[in-house]
Amino acid sequence: MGLFQSIFGSGKKDEGITVFAPVAGKLVPLSKVSDPTFSEGILGQGAAVIPSGNQFFSPVDGTVTTVFPTGHAAALTSTDGVEILLHIGLDTVKLNGQHFTIHAEEGQQVKKGDLLLEADLEQIKAAGYDVITPVIVCNTEEFADIAMAEARDVEIGDAVLILKK
Repeated sequence: MGLFQSIFGSGKKDEGITVFAPVAGKLVPLSKVSDPTFSEGILGQGAAVIPSGNQFFSPVDGTVTTVFPTGHAAALTSTDGVEILLHIGLDTVKLNGQHFTIHAEEGQQVKKGDLLLEADLEQIKAAGYDVITPVIVCNTEEFADIAMAEARDVEIGDAVLILKK
């Protein structure tokens, strides 16, 4: 049992609400994101993943509330009421959808692991953009605690955040 599980348990409902990795990569604290909108928690608390894969999946069971037409971000509301913003890269909205493919639509019911977006990370990096992917809890104030799992390499579906009411 890892440190995260020993502190936060197995992720059962009475032990908190779990948000899972939307992409494989390296889990890092938001403070490592070079954009202060994310690193200073202006949009909410969370974590970030430096992605190693091009496919981005739902980190929760819930509803897609917004898919940005540029394909660089999506917002979801989990069945537990967690409002999550998944933002692929920094300033990637400036790509106007180039190198992104949208697989989800607003109002769609999703399960953890359903494909939401794809991004050609190599092309995005070649265009000069950082591909770090913040996973933000936008309704942070509704939770007593939001804890990030230990910084490490993660696979899709690994626990990255535990929220307590």
